[in-house]
Amino acid sequence: MRHRTLHRVRHFAVRVDTATPPGRDRAVDALRAVAVLGVVLGHWLVTALVADGGKLHTGSPLQQLPRLAPVSWLFQTLAVFFLVGGHVATRSHATARADGTPYRRWLTARLSRLSRPVAALLVLWTIVATALLLSGTDVTTVRTLAKLALSPLWFLVVFAVLTAATPLVARLNPLWPLAVVLHVDLLRFGFGAPAGVGWVNLAAGWLVPYSLGAAWTRGELDRPRAGWVLLIGGTAATAGLVAWAGYPASMVGVPGASVSNLDPPTLAAVTFGLAQCGLALLLRERLRRAMRRPLAWAAVALVNLSAMTIFLWHQTALMATTATGLLLGRLPGLHTPPDHLGWVAARLLWLPVFALVLGLCWAAFHGYEHGRPRTRSRVVRTRPASDRAAPTGARHV
Repeated sequence: MRHRTLHRVRHFAVRVDTATPPGRDRAVDALRAVAVLGVVLGHWLVTALVADGGKLHTGSPLQQLPRLAPVSWLFQTLAVFFLVGGHVATRSHATARADGTPYRRWLTARLSRLSRPVAALLVLWTIVATALLLSGTDVTTVRTLAKLALSPLWFLVVFAVLTAATPLVARLNPLWPLAVVLHVDLLRFGFGAPAGVGWVNLAAGWLVPYSLGAAWTRGELDRPRAGWVLLIGGTAATAGLVAWAGYPASMVGVPGASVSNLDPPTLAAVTFGLAQCGLALLLRERLRRAMRRPLAWAAVALVNLSAMTIFLWHQTALMATTATGLLLGRLPGLHTPPDHLGWVAARLLWLPVFALVLGLCWAAFHGYEHGRPRTRSRVVRTRPASDRAAPTGARHV
C-alpha cells in the first residue's frame, strides 16, 4: 500500500514536471510559495485566541516573551511576495502590450483571481458572524473572530492598487518610495505629526519591493552584487533603526505595543524587506536547481495554484480549530495565555491540525480561485508566468 502510494505521488510529480513549459522560471514560483507559507506559519505561531470566561480575545507570545522577536524575522515574508508580484506583473503587462491587449482587459484578468475567493470569504463570514450574534455569542468575541478572518484583505487591497499602477511603476526607481517612507517616519516620530500620516506608508512601503520586482524585470538586479547590496544594506539599516532609533525588534504587530512595524509599515519594516529581497535574489539560482526535482516542483506548483485560497483561509482554519477545541475545555497552546515557552511548544503541536483544517477549507473553496466548479482531478497545459494573474505550476483542477 505504501509503495503504491509513493509510486502514485512520483508519477503525479513527473506529470506536473512534464506539463511545465521549459522556459518557465521556477524560482519565481518557489519564492512565492515560500512567501505565502511564511505568512501562514507566522500567523499560526504568534496569533493566540485566549478563552477567558466564555469570551475569546487575541494575544501573542511576542507580547509576553519579547525575546522571541527573531521568530518574526523568519516568517514576515510579505516583502518577497510583493517583489515577485511586481516582477510578474510588469513582465505580464509588457507581454500584453506587445500582443496588443488593452490595459483594461489585462487588469481585469489579473484582478479577477483576487476578487472571486474574496467574495467567497466575505459571504461565509457574513453568515457565520450573523449566526453567532443571533445565537447570543458575545459581541466582543464575534468582533475578534471577524477581524482575524478578514485581516488578510488589507494586503489584497494594497496589492490590487499596486497592480493597477503597474504601467506607472514599470520604470520607477525604488529609491523614490523609499524616500517617501523615510520622510513619513521623520514626520511621525521626529516632528510629532498626526499618527494618520503614517498610513501613507501603507502604499509607499510595499511599493518599494514591488518596484524592485519591476527592476528585476528590467534586468537591473541580475548580477549577484545587487542581491548582496540589498541584503547587507537592508540588514545594517534595520539593525541600526532597532538599536538606536527605537523601532520595535518585532517585524509583526504586537498587541498593546505603542508602535507597530506593520500597522502601518515603518522604515524598519521596509529596510528589513530590502534585506529579504536581497536574500531572495541571491537564492534564485539555487532554487532553479532545486525545482528541477519533480517532487519539489510539484509541491511548489500546488501551493502556487492555491496561493490565494491558502492565504485567505488560513486564519479561518486557526479559528475553526480553536472553536472546536473549546468543546474539550481550555487546551494548552490553543486557548491558554501565550505567556511562557510551554505555550510555544504546545502551539507547535497544533500546527498539523491547523494544516489539516486548512486542507478542508481548500477542498471546499479552492474552485473559486480559478472561477470554475470543482471537477475530477486532471492535469492541463501550463502557461508561462507572464500570462497569468499569479504564476502557478502545472494546473490541477
